[in-house]
Amino acid sequence: MKTRLIAQLVTVALAALGSGSASAAGFQLLEQNASGIGNAYAGSAAVAENASTIYFNPAGMTQLQDREYSIGIDFVRPTFKFKDRGSISGPLTGNGDDAGSWAIIPNGYLSWALSKDLYVGVGLGAPFGLVTEYDDPWIGAAQAIKFDITTYNINPSIAYRINDKVSVGFGVNWQRMDAEYVRAAAIVNPALAATRATLDVSNDAWGWNVGALFTLSPSMRIGVSYRSAIKHELDGDLKISGPAKDGDPIGGTLSNGAASVDVELPDVFVLSVVQQLDRRWEMLGDISWTGWSKIDQLDIVRRSGPSINQTVQTLDADFRDTWRIALGANYQLNDAWKLKFGIAYDQTPVKGPATRLVSLPDSNRTWFTFGGQWKADKASTLDLGVAYLNVSESKINNNQVRELRGTVTGVYDARVWILGAQYSRAF
Repeated sequence: MKTRLIAQLVTVALAALGSGSASAAGFQLLEQNASGIGNAYAGSAAVAENASTIYFNPAGMTQLQDREYSIGIDFVRPTFKFKDRGSISGPLTGNGDDAGSWAIIPNGYLSWALSKDLYVGVGLGAPFGLVTEYDDPWIGAAQAIKFDITTYNINPSIAYRINDKVSVGFGVNWQRMDAEYVRAAAIVNPALAATRATLDVSNDAWGWNVGALFTLSPSMRIGVSYRSAIKHELDGDLKISGPAKDGDPIGGTLSNGAASVDVELPDVFVLSVVQQLDRRWEMLGDISWTGWSKIDQLDIVRRSGPSINQTVQTLDADFRDTWRIALGANYQLNDAWKLKFGIAYDQTPVKGPATRLVSLPDSNRTWFTFGGQWKADKASTLDLGVAYLNVSESKINNNQVRELRGTVTGVYDARVWILGAQYSRAF
């Protein structure tokens, strides 16, 4: 009966996976559990307090009970409001209202001990995601109206306890990626500004992750983990709709057909520490590196028609590698309740205004978080967390005049709220 219940819960979690709105820098989604929100994900590779350790450090499964599962859901609400400061946009006008919206990020994990020292598990999540969508009228429509990235990740894992001090873990990742990109054709005239080009592509690919957990003393653990880069060769269709489709005044490029784009999602390295100070207080720390520089130029290539194998657009992201630092604290209020606190600084991969994209108006951000954990009994735990991300002023001066997409010049007022809940149980 219990096994059937777990299977049903995992199936529901997988079916619910969908688009996420970027909350970590770039379009990375740290919300792979809710239990870490309260600590701003400090100590993520060393905490190992429930089955969601499968994502952050699979070696942590050796710290769990014989069988555990966790089911979580996070609600993310980013805000991206643009103020124009001299854009060159032809017939296009308007600030596009708020390009952010609510998104739901579910996750699920199951861990199982095969013996005293050998554990297996599986995790379901969405490690990358982004939705920006501007309302009409929007002055930057020729650069992007909508950008939607969705990932689905299934992560079978194994962990082995070498001795009382050291555990290691390994996982493989099957990942599905879907992307939709919508923009106006050009700013040359009203007909082109009203014509829409929609790229809809998808792919699945494989990656891997590895981790180690070191118990230096009964009160201190250090965790390290690494998730590999995953290269997606996305294929699909480029569709044109609107008044300029049939006339096509810009050289035969406005036609439906097959298209592709390649993108390599970044690798991530994390070093974490958890230190129990006394009976009530616990401190957590985290430093992580993300290899965003793998995303430089994204070439959209036609795969059919008279322009076959020609690049019809290049997205110049020119990302840089980034660092994230997080500090957290836990206070054991009583036997049932634990309070969680956290702060983090998250560096953006965007180098500056000239390469900031309207589809990703990202900037450095500071996390302020709070959470609570309630142990209903020895086997059941409920985590709740809330985070406010203060995003630095995001200036943009993206010049695509030569490509007939104008220049978007202005500033973004941005922030992010995250709410999360997670239920964990040993059985």
